[in-house]
Amino acid sequence: MDAVASQTWLQFQPNNLFVGTRPSSSATLSRDPKNLRVIVSFKLHQHHHARASKVCRRTTTPLELSSSYHNLPASTLESGSCHAPLDEHLALKNKSQDIGPRLSGRSIYLVGMMGSGKTTVGKVLSQVLGYSFCDCDSLIEEEVGGKSVADIFKHHGEAFFRDKETEALHKLSLMHRLVISTGGGAVTRPANWKYMHKGVSVWLDVPVEALAQRIAAVGTNSRPLLHNEAGDAYTQTFMRLSALFEERSEAYANANTRVSLENIAAKLGQKDVSNLSPTTIAIEALEQIEGFVKGEDGCYAGS
Repeated sequence: MDAVASQTWLQFQPNNLFVGTRPSSSATLSRDPKNLRVIVSFKLHQHHHARASKVCRRTTTPLELSSSYHNLPASTLESGSCHAPLDEHLALKNKSQDIGPRLSGRSIYLVGMMGSGKTTVGKVLSQVLGYSFCDCDSLIEEEVGGKSVADIFKHHGEAFFRDKETEALHKLSLMHRLVISTGGGAVTRPANWKYMHKGVSVWLDVPVEALAQRIAAVGTNSRPLLHNEAGDAYTQTFMRLSALFEERSEAYANANTRVSLENIAAKLGQKDVSNLSPTTIAIEALEQIEGFVKGEDGCYAGS
């Protein structure tokens, strides 16, 4: 089985998706799945007394596959990166092939608290489904002259930001085949739900303790509702997030589906939800979406 190693990149703009591939090398993969290795062939030119002869060399080397879908960078949910084992990658691909046709091009809206991994998981979902990815906060920043969300809150206030957020969701609701990462507070306005329910909404439910650890580790300067808190970073972040979750939990429950990281961890025998890969979470999201869509189909069939 011959393969050409390549790098794939994806760039989203409001109306365009650009995908490209850069071929970089050729290889032959072993057919033995238990002993995966790559056989690389190359030619060396040897010079002896002004005579050049071509020598074909063949070498075998172990191959470690990074199977986050199409080379997403790796690390944590908060940093926006991931590596996935090969079996996870295949499970994700198979599940996407099951659910993709059922979606009929409907967009997916990811909701959840700040730091819940909406952007990272959203990129995994968009690539495996062949959708475009859109970060709602980034669209708002572009709309307001490139200002960061924190600067928008500082100079224009939260109400101004929420108005822009609603405008952005309205525009996005007119489009199809998108995976949209929404802001943590997007769920607080009923009008936003009117737009998000034109697609399928997915709540990424992450324990507040895990959220506080992630956010405190990277800092709160980019989080306008957190960065003015004083004292120990984790404690203050945890307290503020707990209050926000208390205010928003009923609104999050309006989502069509819920992906509970605690439930995923329990099924896999994991104690810490932070050990779950974005690919694992994306697989669960697709399973929940599939259940919701099948339920819709059942309702229509019985009506």
